[in-house]
Amino acid sequence: MPRFFTLKEAEDCLPRLEEWLRGAMEAKQEIVAAEKELQSVATRIHFSGGMELNPSDVAGQRLIKEQGIERLKQTMQQIEDAGCLVKDLDIGLIDFPALLDAKEVYLCWKMGEDRITYWHNVDEGFAGRKPIVGSFGEGEGPLRPN
Repeated sequence: MPRFFTLKEAEDCLPRLEEWLRGAMEAKQEIVAAEKELQSVATRIHFSGGMELNPSDVAGQRLIKEQGIERLKQTMQQIEDAGCLVKDLDIGLIDFPALLDAKEVYLCWKMGEDRITYWHNVDEGFAGRKPIVGSFGEGEGPLRPN
């Protein structure tokens, strides 16, 4: 059963979540850079008919890639264990399951935003974000989650 967040609970998670996201993004960048370097070596070998290469350099890039993959998995697991849903790692887009009039919705936050100011229905994505109106989660205004 998923965890449902109030707006306050979700916002209280933001500092820790931002730290995890930054770590995941850095790990992904390291993986991509190591993969690019390994592809470059493979291309040079292919076109040069077996050029001389330093095996320790290749092994080092493979190790960087493997370690990055492991860090990325661990960080994504931490985010998932907290009850959050990573929707787009490249831009740091996170959804928090919440209840609105007994219906599951998502509170939507993107890294760089100071607060959570949007929500959307489960079957909608980022394009369907709606501004939070009133005291979301406190029974005031047109939106009354939890």
